[in-house]
Amino acid sequence: MQDNIEQLLARLPEIITTYGLKILLALAVFFIGKWIAKSLANLLFKALTAKGVDKTVANFTKNLSYYVLFTMVVIAALGQLGIQTASFVAIIGAAGLAVGFALQGSLANFASGVLLILFRPFKLGDFVEAGGTAGVVADISIFSTVLKTPDNKTIIVSNSSVMGGNITNYSTEQQRRVDITVGVSYNANLDKVRNELQAITAADKRIMVELGVTVAVAELADSSVNFAYRVWVKTEDYWPVFFDLNEQIKRRFDAADIEIPFPQMDVHLTKQS
Repeated sequence: MQDNIEQLLARLPEIITTYGLKILLALAVFFIGKWIAKSLANLLFKALTAKGVDKTVANFTKNLSYYVLFTMVVIAALGQLGIQTASFVAIIGAAGLAVGFALQGSLANFASGVLLILFRPFKLGDFVEAGGTAGVVADISIFSTVLKTPDNKTIIVSNSSVMGGNITNYSTEQQRRVDITVGVSYNANLDKVRNELQAITAADKRIMVELGVTVAVAELADSSVNFAYRVWVKTEDYWPVFFDLNEQIKRRFDAADIEIPFPQMDVHLTKQS
């Protein structure tokens, strides 16, 4: 036993020199390789954007290329430690198959990410409803899509959730229609109501009257006569016009003495003898 310890101590400098160097080389390959992989991915992104490729496609390609290169770096680092990479790749393949069955959700997210890039239902900067939430598309990665809400919250939605439901893109078209239901009293003069709504339309230069304006009685409701007031605006003007029109309707109707009723019920009492 004493002899074995003495032999081990005698060989300790050789062991440290041999395996310490391998470990240092493996760490150098890992960190330098990781930096190179990230740099190459960024260069690819810049090259694609410089050629006019859509940022969504360029960003997805950058992420995918980085993970592929990073995997190669890890294998190269393990090779420096003396591990047989050929057998290691085979083990990774076998393990990957087993893990694939366990991580079907992740694979579904990856496949959905590829479909998002191929069919491009939206791009970076679009305002969309998808995966049960809504926001501006900030990033599309391999497994998830990042949305920024109007109140500046970040929502990360799995790609499978995005592709598995309806996608509403509010930024695709250059024009949107503002739909407002205007309820007035049954005692109101309908022509007067129509004239006031048309005056509101004429006063707002953001409304695209050439695309048509709808001012029509849409419903005889329980407590009001409901007008359908519909105008077209540029997509970026939708919410400012929507808010302004509601305010202008209230102001002009008050000035014109047009009643905007609230829900009410008439109760008739019958005296029984």
